[in-house]
Amino acid sequence: MPFYQMLCITAHYSEYMHIKGLVTQAATHVMDRGGVVRHLNSWGTFSLPQRMRRHKKYYTIGDYWTMHFDASPATLRSLHSVMREDQRVIRWTTLKLGEKVEDVVRPPSKSMMEYDHSWDSPRKA
Repeated sequence: MPFYQMLCITAHYSEYMHIKGLVTQAATHVMDRGGVVRHLNSWGTFSLPQRMRRHKKYYTIGDYWTMHFDASPATLRSLHSVMREDQRVIRWTTLKLGEKVEDVVRPPSKSMMEYDHSWDSPRKA
């Protein structure tokens, strides 16, 4: 399954339960269809770069959050449908990071045994 990152901007509410409900709904949607949610991250509340209109309302403040997940393309399409219809969502975008998690994980750094110390030697003038 491909590995994706979704960035979502939601309408700001004074109670956090609205955002929590949306994040739970999105994560549950992916998991119910055989996907795996790898990471959820809240970026916090920010002023939007410009006034945005969604569902016949204008917004100037939004809550930003990201979700990293593995899912099939069919699951991704159905998740986009959910996000499109939800009144709390202002904007979202999904990036395909790779075909699998191993494609985006960095290889481990060199150990001290393999480290090249040639730069440590004093220079000759």
